[in-house]
Amino acid sequence: MRIERWNGDRIRARADGLAALLTDTVAAGASVGFLAPLGHTEAVAWWRERAAAAAAGRLAVWAALDATDRVTGTVSLDFPGKPNSRHRAELVKLMVHRCARGRGLGRRLLTTAERAAAADGRTLLHLDTETGSPAERLYRSAGWTEAGTLPDYAASPAGELRPTTLYYKRLGGRPGG
Repeated sequence: MRIERWNGDRIRARADGLAALLTDTVAAGASVGFLAPLGHTEAVAWWRERAAAAAAGRLAVWAALDATDRVTGTVSLDFPGKPNSRHRAELVKLMVHRCARGRGLGRRLLTTAERAAAADGRTLLHLDTETGSPAERLYRSAGWTEAGTLPDYAASPAGELRPTTLYYKRLGGRPGG
């Protein structure tokens, strides 16, 4: 399994594979912003929008590829555009295909994004995830700090309103987190 950072052109070129990952993630019940069933065409369009953000430098995307070059995971960092927020980024869309789960790929993707953020001078990362989801175990075990829970924050793929938990992680050994 290899992990690569993809620019806007690469995201556009591999949108079909990224869309297959996204539709699998939603079909498996992960709350990543979409309702089920998510169609391939809609997923491709969503990734193409992300390509524009990556090309503009507002988003960094990493893709995990298996030995057959199939996309089996992704993680992204969303960079805020405000001058007073250039020290932070939001971790978004950490996804692992069902066929690749349970082998440490989620942790590898998370570590990749954290290291890249630190190398870019980011000192704070934040994210939200569905309360009670398997992702929470990953974030807690990787040193992320729970900041709070919001009730009825987002609909699950099945359309049920679910709470979300906010997490943050200080990078570079900064105190207080």
